[in-house]
Amino acid sequence: MAKRILLVDDEPLILKGLKYTLEQEGYETESAVDGEEALDKFFSGEFDMILLDVMLPKMDGIQVCQRIREHSNVPIIMLTAKGEDMDKILGLEYGADDYIPKPFNILEVKARIKAILRRAAAVPMANEEKKNIKVRDLEINPSKRTVTLANKEVKLTAKEFDLLQLFIANRGKVFTRKQMLETVWKYDYTGDDRTVDVHIRRLREKIEHDTTQPEFIFTKWGVGYYFTDKD
Repeated sequence: MAKRILLVDDEPLILKGLKYTLEQEGYETESAVDGEEALDKFFSGEFDMILLDVMLPKMDGIQVCQRIREHSNVPIIMLTAKGEDMDKILGLEYGADDYIPKPFNILEVKARIKAILRRAAAVPMANEEKKNIKVRDLEINPSKRTVTLANKEVKLTAKEFDLLQLFIANRGKVFTRKQMLETVWKYDYTGDDRTVDVHIRRLREKIEHDTTQPEFIFTKWGVGYYFTDKD
């Protein structure tokens, strides 16, 4: 069955170009020109991926991404203009999977889509046989992709969960930023590797009791990050 992609952009030429190119590749597409229409189409249909512009009428892409993440982990690629705030571009606190700055190369867009769809399809299979992992009062359920801290659920974005899962499965191992990008993002990431630092900061804010004195995720200065190996 063909993968369905929701295209959201208020520039008709961009929508037309994306629609033509992706349908030539065998994808089915739906289009929306503002944030409200994007949410209407998302909640009235089923999609395998969303290409979502940041700057949209009525409701911006960040808000749309946040609303969708309250209900779904569907892969989202943000389309961004140069000069926009990096933290927002990365969509970290709202759960975007990737971002592509405009003007973009359509070949790169196709490569990113294929890579993320491959990864999304592999995640459920990889998680099915994994048991819950608990470190002190932090517990992760790989099959349900849920996390609890002191018996209270912690809401993580897709990337935050993937990073935590990588860390907790490799306790004590130091990961460089490049290794984390290659392992978690699973493709040749061409963006700013500062994305890792922002993800780690957000993750710490959610799972550490005191971010000034971390118990779980530690920094190896000049190298990268690691998860505690102490019980």
